Amino acid sequence: MNLGKTLFAQLMEFVPWTSFARIVARYGGDSRVRSLACTEQFRAMAFAQLTYRESLRDIETCLLANQTKLYGMGFRTPVRRSTLADANEGRDWRIWADLAALLIRRARKLCCNDSFGIDLSNTVYALDATTIDLCLSLFPWAPFRSTKAAVKLHTLLDLRGNIPAFIHISDGKTHEVNVLDMLPIEAGAFYVMDRGYLDFGRLFALHQSGAFFVTRAKRGMDARRVYSMPTDRSTGIICDQRIALNGFYPAQAYPELLRRIRFKDPESGKTLVFLTNNTALPALTIAALYKSRWQVELFFKWIKQHLRIKRFIGNSENAVKTQIWCAVATYVLIAIVKKELQIDASLYSLLQILSVSVFEKTQLSQAFASSGQLPEQTGFYNQLNLYDF
Repeated sequence: MNLGKTLFAQLMEFVPWTSFARIVARYGGDSRVRSLACTEQFRAMAFAQLTYRESLRDIETCLLANQTKLYGMGFRTPVRRSTLADANEGRDWRIWADLAALLIRRARKLCCNDSFGIDLSNTVYALDATTIDLCLSLFPWAPFRSTKAAVKLHTLLDLRGNIPAFIHISDGKTHEVNVLDMLPIEAGAFYVMDRGYLDFGRLFALHQSGAFFVTRAKRGMDARRVYSMPTDRSTGIICDQRIALNGFYPAQAYPELLRRIRFKDPESGKTLVFLTNNTALPALTIAALYKSRWQVELFFKWIKQHLRIKRFIGNSENAVKTQIWCAVATYVLIAIVKKELQIDASLYSLLQILSVSVFEKTQLSQAFASSGQLPEQTGFYNQLNLYDF
């Protein structure tokens, strides 16, 4: 890489701009545009994510303070807050969703051989949703409660590399279980989810697609034991059973047998009941798969702490979705750089370095060379060692 380029310019070289141009053309993103093309809009939004800018004025002021470096960073004209606001309001948010999907496909290929702690050749996904609270008077298009607005980020996380394989943004009232109808089902893959997604009709459709699910049973679930498998109670497995659902509608929704595993967690002493359609894996592996679902919770906490998705620089639905998708694209872009350059450091460390040195003219690999020796953030960040990639 050219030493005369800033770190930000080098980072942007990892974006597939030729493919992005086709996406922009598909949605007419640059039609009748005189300033701030889509490429520059993404650069401005990525800059805001990397340097923790939280308002349009903040972005404009910071970029104008470094005018001599802007052309080399890909900005043909100074970025004005009114122009950026209009672009976020008017340009189709699907441009950024498709860009994020493009980067996600590349990142997943790079991470396909990563380990997530369980010796399993199948792809394992964790499904969950998080709520981002908004002000109802400013965001009336996203109703949640009588006095509050919100958007939900429904995420299917590939546990090999913790890359979001599927994201759907909805208003706060949308129930999580509806997302099961939208998922791209991959035969042979495992879908791990909490009991909020327990809908037997939808789970049977997933089963018929050749995929596996692992979830928790709800209290008072009406089912009868058909037969039991032998278990070793010293491992925490209390019972491993095949069950049939009682009741007319549940039995119609899922007419085949389910596997029910009752597990007592030796650490917390809690008894958990898992449901799955996989009959081949050991019961302890099923319990470990459900435990791995916690990584999607950590993913949500991480992006809320380190990406700019709690304060929005536009109020319309299009502007909010644009900001979220640009944040996701930036997150995945850093993951790609980490993999491509084989950097032995956490994403947290890389983001911290970039936040204070995007205008520096040095090689990316040199800038990140000592990042592995940075002191780790205490408290919450210690949990994130689970998925440094």
